[in-house]
Amino acid sequence: MNYYIVIPAHNEEALISLTLESLISQTLLPKKIVIVNDNSTDETASVVLAFAKEHPYITLVEKKSSAIHLPGSKVIQAFNTGLETLDQDYDIIMKADADLIFPANYLETLTKHFHSDPTIGMVGGFCYIEKNGDWILENLTDKDHIRGALKAYRKETFKQIGGLKAQMGWDTVDELLCKFYYWKVVTDNSLKVKHLKPTGANYNKTARFKQGEAFYTLGYGFLITAIASAKLSFMKKKPLLFFDYIQGFWKAKSSKKPLMVTEEQALFIRNYRLKKMKEKIL
Repeated sequence: MNYYIVIPAHNEEALISLTLESLISQTLLPKKIVIVNDNSTDETASVVLAFAKEHPYITLVEKKSSAIHLPGSKVIQAFNTGLETLDQDYDIIMKADADLIFPANYLETLTKHFHSDPTIGMVGGFCYIEKNGDWILENLTDKDHIRGALKAYRKETFKQIGGLKAQMGWDTVDELLCKFYYWKVVTDNSLKVKHLKPTGANYNKTARFKQGEAFYTLGYGFLITAIASAKLSFMKKKPLLFFDYIQGFWKAKSSKKPLMVTEEQALFIRNYRLKKMKEKIL
């Protein structure tokens, strides 16, 4: 399988070499790696160019954007900039963060999953963070969810879901649309990826409201949003975030912000979420 990997990067001089080293050391090498240098003020570009000199399948794309780090829109705008530079000769498109260390068999293992079932649309491993010298699971989501840091899509799936949406919630709506179109989403707990920077470390107050806005634009409705907000704030061990999420939801609703999905898809998403909640309770 041909793997094309797009990596958005903003001031990743200290870490991106570790990510690239892990990718050029794969037992199954990617066909192309595009790093999108998104308005960096450090030596990210120089580090990438040094790798590109030795490995022709690595390329650098420059992008200028705001330095404000809001989740969702900034990273996917950068991803889409990189995507635009690629041809269509790929089987799997992968979005990766610039602060990861992949195990050497990562792409080979993904390939085994994709080959095992033509209805598998997405596959991913799990992120681990360092704590007191140990690498522990970055436990922010359910085990059946692929983290936004390391998304891999079958080409047909990626096209059918309409690519990635440049707003917060992109890494949830992609999987929900996979299920809407009858694609399977697979996670593999044997694939332990080191995540060198904790998720959301640089998010500000505005970004926290964005999570509630994302719940609204996913078509969740208030009940599911309240449950999801309580769960997420509990998992982050910051209970007061619940109120930020709810405030963000009502702001989006009162301003009639457009949904990321159609009405038909929103109905499917609400029914699917309620079904999953009932299964966990029962």
